Amino acid sequence: MFERLGHLVVRRTKLILVLYFVLLAAFAGTGWQVFGELKSAGYDNPSSESSRAATAVSSKFGVRTPLVVASIDTPHGVDADEAAALALVNRMVAEPGVDQKTSLSYWTHGKPKSLRSTTTVNGQSRAGMVLIHTNLKGDAATKLAQRLQDRYDGAAADGLRVYIGGWGPIGNELNTRTAKDLAKAESVAIPLSMLALLFAFGSVVAAGLPFLVAAGAVAAALFFLWLISMATDISIFSVNLLTGFGLGLGIDYALLMVNRFREELKRGANPNEAVVATMRTAGRTVFVSGLTVAVTLAGLVVFPQYFMKSFAYAGSLVVLFAVVTAMTALPALMKVLGPRVNKGKLLRGDLAPSDAGRWHDLAVFVMRRPLPVFLVTLIGLGAMAAPALNASFNQIDARALPASSGAAQATAFTAANFSSQESSPINIFLGKGGSEKSANDIGAWACAIATMPHVMRVTTPDYVLNSIPSDKPGSTLRKCAMLGRNAEISNYISGADARVAVITDVPERSNAAAELVAAIRALNPPVKGEVLVGGASAVFVDSQAAVTDNLPRLLIWLGLATLVILFLFTGSVLLPIKAVLLNVLSLGATLGVLTYIFQGHHLTWLVGSFTRTDSIDTNSLVLVAVVAFGLSMDYEVFLLARIKEEHDRGADTTTSVALGLQRSARIVTTAAVLLAVVFASFVSSGITSIKLLGFGVAFAILLDATVVRALLVPALMRLMGGANWWAPAPLARLHQRIGMKD
Repeated sequence: MFERLGHLVVRRTKLILVLYFVLLAAFAGTGWQVFGELKSAGYDNPSSESSRAATAVSSKFGVRTPLVVASIDTPHGVDADEAAALALVNRMVAEPGVDQKTSLSYWTHGKPKSLRSTTTVNGQSRAGMVLIHTNLKGDAATKLAQRLQDRYDGAAADGLRVYIGGWGPIGNELNTRTAKDLAKAESVAIPLSMLALLFAFGSVVAAGLPFLVAAGAVAAALFFLWLISMATDISIFSVNLLTGFGLGLGIDYALLMVNRFREELKRGANPNEAVVATMRTAGRTVFVSGLTVAVTLAGLVVFPQYFMKSFAYAGSLVVLFAVVTAMTALPALMKVLGPRVNKGKLLRGDLAPSDAGRWHDLAVFVMRRPLPVFLVTLIGLGAMAAPALNASFNQIDARALPASSGAAQATAFTAANFSSQESSPINIFLGKGGSEKSANDIGAWACAIATMPHVMRVTTPDYVLNSIPSDKPGSTLRKCAMLGRNAEISNYISGADARVAVITDVPERSNAAAELVAAIRALNPPVKGEVLVGGASAVFVDSQAAVTDNLPRLLIWLGLATLVILFLFTGSVLLPIKAVLLNVLSLGATLGVLTYIFQGHHLTWLVGSFTRTDSIDTNSLVLVAVVAFGLSMDYEVFLLARIKEEHDRGADTTTSVALGLQRSARIVTTAAVLLAVVFASFVSSGITSIKLLGFGVAFAILLDATVVRALLVPALMRLMGGANWWAPAPLARLHQRIGMKD
């Protein structure tokens, strides 16, 4: 198949190049429209209980999470500075887009204790809280949050100091800072990559070929991502993976194809013959590599959050189109260039790969003592992986922002000065029959909630229940006491439905909040209708569950897909198993290092300062693992292809591994270093999750391209000997029928 494709490229060179540039112009001219369709959220599970609860309490009771949570710090106290604070609040809620009916504050709603700070000045609470709601959605809500932050955050008249926080400003800052940081990182990484390409390819002309592949892959992927965005939500952050992968795989595939083309020219082949031979060998490798990476990234579609699904769409598209371009336009242009591919030579000596060199010597050294090398390397990777045993996982929040961020400062001020999570209640929706159930039945159930640790207040349609600490020393349980009748019953009953609000004293995204949500859900409900537990804490629980519950499906997909593709490629049963196990070792070491740095807060000089959270962002970690797994398989295929080629020619294991490593290691390490430069540039970001993603991927691919490919692969293949290529007779016959052969 690949040889036939090579002959087609040789016969239809001009047509292929014309089609490439026409399609490139068409895709680039229309694909840019995807940027107007991209979304900035997508971390929550839309089918979860918390999402259904949010929809129910919003539609039935008009209850929503505040867009902005503002804290007004007063110089003399909340009552002494009431006039100035009230005037400021009135200006804020009068802003276009703010829902004045549902927005509330300490000064406008009866001065409740829950909306004033526990810290004092002149014997009074020093700060009051303002909860600002809106009916706006999407980008309109984001722009309102930005406007409120721009106009009111910071010093105000009469000595007041305003802190603008809440999910609106936090999300807005995360998005805008991430976009700016990534643009800045790319502005540094791309010029560095271009400079490095000159040395990697050895000539000016050859160094430009990766951009042919990258341009075609990125333009086509953006076009089809735009089509997908018409049917479903797409995350804005997926575009950064798309462009990074487009450039990275452009480098990978161009290096592989150009090096093989140079080999064939060195052997005396003319450009036509060299293209056909390159397609038969390197083209086959590119196809298998791209298929493996695309299938790996496609596994992210198992997660319900569109943030994750977007990376599956974007990543798979750009990989597939990188393969198409590398197997059509690239060999066509190489045929046109012929020996001129080496024009503008920058390095001394022959640019074609040699059969002798330091990689060959390293492989021979390892295979002379395979067991000691394997054990020492295994112990080293195990030591690096050890911190992962104590890993703690969380979701991204304001702490991912730099400490200088206005939203981060607002969140820190609110946490330090207010005892309750008044802005983030656990909202419980009681379905049909909730409003008809007796006050005593719901009250007894609500009282059971009030006795749980960290509950401060429970409001039912009839009563407000106070939660007070137990008299027993050391007890975390609380006692339920009636505070009074619910004066806002209309906000808690709608037809036959009712709701209950639970105020806590712990951060909404914490283990304590998660345990409380689980405990509430475990209670026997007071009604026969649907009971939904929602609120920010429940969203956190469900978002984490969406990852952990679907992670086994992802792992099974990655394992099976990799085993099948590599079996069809090699005809071996053991080599695919070895590849998966080595990837697991590499990823385990990466997770351990990330835990040590980002959770343990060690070696921070490597990544720069960030807010300590004693946890790791779950979504970012999954992305690191999947991207690193895909790229590791990319390099595994590069290496196995050359080893298998020598083995098929009759070489023994030692010779085929040494020659295969010598001919592929330079490509693998060069490609890994160049791609690591792109991802490592993300470390300059002020957003902790972007730092983690950049450092994690860069570290993983460098570790895999050096330690794993140069030490573990030769050692294991030497230990397995002739068994490397073994397969049971039925599978061997199957490979003869449907395997990927030259």
